[in-house]
Amino acid sequence: MTGDGGIFDVHVDGELVFTKSMLGRYPQPDDVVPLLREKLDA
Repeated sequence: MTGDGGIFDVHVDGELVFTKSMLGRYPQPDDVVPLLREKLDA
């Protein structure tokens, strides 16, 4: 089944750190991991 559109959001402690609309595509791990590290290290 092929998907079209959809939502892909990543939250840390209730705060949005990434949304698919940032890039207009689903992320690669290297797109999200640095954002997660930044939030978790703060």
